[in-house]
Amino acid sequence: MPMSINNLLEKVNNRSLKVGVVGMGYVGLPLAVEFARKKIHVTGIELSTDKVKRLNAGDSYVLDVNADELKTHVQNGLITATTDYSVIRDLDAISICVPTPLNKTGDPDISFIVSARDEILKYAHPGLLIILESTTYPGTTEELVVPEFENRGLKVGTDVFVAFSPERVDPGNPVYHTDNTPKVVGGHTANCLKAAMAVYGLIIQKPVPVSSTRAAELAKLLENTYRSINIGLVNELAIMCNLLHVDVWEVIGAAATKPFGFMPFYPGPGLGGHCIPIDPIYLSWKLKTLKYRARFIELADDINRSMPDYVVTRVSMALNDMKKAVKGSKILVLGVAYKRDIDDPRESPSLDVIESLEKHGAEVCYHDSFIPSVVIDGKKHTSVPLTEALISSCDAVVITTDHSNVDYGMIVKRAQLVFDARNATRPLGTQANVVRL
Repeated sequence: MPMSINNLLEKVNNRSLKVGVVGMGYVGLPLAVEFARKKIHVTGIELSTDKVKRLNAGDSYVLDVNADELKTHVQNGLITATTDYSVIRDLDAISICVPTPLNKTGDPDISFIVSARDEILKYAHPGLLIILESTTYPGTTEELVVPEFENRGLKVGTDVFVAFSPERVDPGNPVYHTDNTPKVVGGHTANCLKAAMAVYGLIIQKPVPVSSTRAAELAKLLENTYRSINIGLVNELAIMCNLLHVDVWEVIGAAATKPFGFMPFYPGPGLGGHCIPIDPIYLSWKLKTLKYRARFIELADDINRSMPDYVVTRVSMALNDMKKAVKGSKILVLGVAYKRDIDDPRESPSLDVIESLEKHGAEVCYHDSFIPSVVIDGKKHTSVPLTEALISSCDAVVITTDHSNVDYGMIVKRAQLVFDARNATRPLGTQANVVRL
């Protein structure tokens, strides 16, 4: 066995390992905390000087990371942050947790991966393990990462080790966190897999090995494509149920009583977040390069992207029944986070709903206790206090995010019209002023 991997495994065994995390966001910071919990020193490499300053002060900006715990790890010297990639000279393993958004044309933007790779190359040394966690298309690791290290004279699997292990972060989940969520790991070679499994085995209860980095990359895309397609199915079901004058929530609840062969998914105003609206497009894009059309993915994407406009249409119809137009109406949108009880508005369908309502001439305000302000189409919006007077003054209240800290009973009691895109008012029973998706 090559000396490099022996040295790395020895450091894993005696806990002298030094780890780096590139990108200290909602994925990287919880990962760093898990290593610190095992008394393993972590250096966070982060381009944002503001984040570096906050991290080194023990100030958490990630909802799932407890500030007191982070401060303790920082004070104990287990977590430090820097903008300087040269610290890699002294590290044994580094995880890349950078964003992989879509660009304006809908194609994968892997510039953050490429940038991180190029910086790591400057300071890479024998014995270093590089693990890519950022969601990307199948083939990225072996096509964009491995060759660059070999071109620098570092044989992958002998001198350095390269693996892909997709993040599985579910912000706000009270049960599953970084340590108790099984983690898929794929190595470029057998030694790469062995090294990555050993390192992540320190902090993950159940690492799951697969045969290649490409298999690991595709597994991540399958997870979120599965969700996207099934959400697209129930979103279309919601449209059909409205045409058929049937309650979509009742239909799903009835179907969910079947103890086998069915898993409930629920409709909403559209898809949001860092994964589900984006990851399937990575897979679809890759297949296009192979002259194959991923039809299920594209159809689900079409339906899911149309839902904010469908919500606005339904709100318009409900106002019309009250002899009011959208233009000139005062509308309160409840929630701009992409899902319940988190502070993340990325890709949130609520933003599209607000933008569309404003383009139709509505006077729109929003309330979200998790997100004090947000920019929509270049315009800054600020969350307004949720008061009875505000609700009474609005022509309509549109529930786009069902935060648990909202008094929906008070809203239904005071509002002239409630359009509920999340079934948040269901426990209140049928109400004359409530229209549900």
